[in-house]
Amino acid sequence: MTEKRPTLTLKPKAGGRNGGKKAGPARPGGASGKGQTAPRGPGGTPPRGTQQVEPAPRDAGYAPSRPKDEGARLRHSHEVKAHVQLDYSPDLRTDSLAFALLGAASSLARVRAGTALPQALAEVFQAYDAPPQARGAIQDIAYRAMRQLGRSEILLGLMTSKAPEPAMLAGLLECALALLDPPEGSEPPYEAFTVVDQAVFASSAHPDFAHARAMVNAVLRRFLREREKLLGAALRDQVAQWNYPQWWIDSVRTAYPDDWQAILQAGNRQPPLTLRVNRRRTDVDTYLKTLAAAGMRAEQVGPSAVRLAQAVNVAQIPGFADGLVSVQDAGAQLAAPLLDVHDGMRVLDACAAPGGKSGHILESADVDLTALDADARRLVRVDQNLQRLGLSATVKAGAAEAVDWWDGRQYDRILADVPCTASGIVRRHPDIRWLRRKSDTHQLATLSGKILDNLWQMLRPDGKLLFVTCSLWPQESEAQAAAFAARHGAVRLDAPGQLLPRSGAGQDHDGLFYALFQKAGA
Repeated sequence: MTEKRPTLTLKPKAGGRNGGKKAGPARPGGASGKGQTAPRGPGGTPPRGTQQVEPAPRDAGYAPSRPKDEGARLRHSHEVKAHVQLDYSPDLRTDSLAFALLGAASSLARVRAGTALPQALAEVFQAYDAPPQARGAIQDIAYRAMRQLGRSEILLGLMTSKAPEPAMLAGLLECALALLDPPEGSEPPYEAFTVVDQAVFASSAHPDFAHARAMVNAVLRRFLREREKLLGAALRDQVAQWNYPQWWIDSVRTAYPDDWQAILQAGNRQPPLTLRVNRRRTDVDTYLKTLAAAGMRAEQVGPSAVRLAQAVNVAQIPGFADGLVSVQDAGAQLAAPLLDVHDGMRVLDACAAPGGKSGHILESADVDLTALDADARRLVRVDQNLQRLGLSATVKAGAAEAVDWWDGRQYDRILADVPCTASGIVRRHPDIRWLRRKSDTHQLATLSGKILDNLWQMLRPDGKLLFVTCSLWPQESEAQAAAFAARHGAVRLDAPGQLLPRSGAGQDHDGLFYALFQKAGA
């Protein structure tokens, strides 16, 4: 699409204007320290209404690569820039807001270099030797900043003559602006003077941009003085209004002309913590009573899905360590029932890591399950999840588009949760929108088509294959399903099709797509 000016980029650089790219099926796991309390401000004053972020483990995750050929909205210099010390550990109190701001800024700088946010946070936690309380605060601020990145960067463009360098300095300002300019209807987590004071203090504590403390102070104070004027100017731009790249906004509007605004809004909301009740161990009603006894409010949002009113660390979830429940989005919990597994069947879960759907399949029936994934490192997570649930499977490393791992015996059921742009799970992973390129859709659709064609030969006559993506783009979902059925003469059975992201009473799920196929009998 042709636009008046290039869209926001995480790494200021001349060139094109598309989003980031997904690097194959490898999908890094989430960071630790979820749901912790944010640090106290000066004098020990706690922040107001601190957001607790609980990114759930993914069943259809992502591994964005370094953005290429991106355009920049901010005016930037062409000076030679020194390498920023992302792992520099600041000499700050770990319970201070300044420490959390620097950690979040380092996370944003790593995302600019192409690292997925959960992995970036894990690297920061290790480099900063951050205690649990600080980890929770760093993660909270980083996710807030990523959800509001479009608005924050355009505001910086209005208040600065060029993009702040190094990238970590820009990240510090964006994190501070996210705290000063919370989404409509939500309270600021800190007093404005605290944010400005601690952001200036944070800039002073890092050798790469200690010289910029006066600029940090001036920019943030100008925002507070001219808030209404600056926001009015920024919000005339759709990127600032919706906090997505322009190509993403245009693509959603084209695909869903009646629902595009609701879809974009849903992707900007903080996701809930949804659990899957292990019906081999308990039932939903009994588990809801267990939560109530622990003082946790929750409601049922699916046959086995329970949504907590407040996200907490998994260590605080009653029965989690004993395998009573798993963390899994309510929409992702549709896969195992749709697959229609029965005792004694031979089942393949392709692209299985981190193992949420594998666990659900094994909770549903006594089957011979093979959990396959191209990334051997991520299969460790599958093993860990199955061990916690007291279940077992054949866990195997291999590419779903290849045959070198297959023993030649056909399967009764195949779950094909294929790599995709993950555009349906941006409420959980807000960095996805900034680490994608528009061209990724075609590239990943081509890969998933090869995977489906390869797996079809491994399915026995009368067997069923369930095609799943966490994408909103029709090229990766409905168009892919229709083309696959035409190529192979596959019988298409009833399935939900495209699920748009939704949150509300009785329903809460990410954006996913389901298509179920049956192979003709011999």
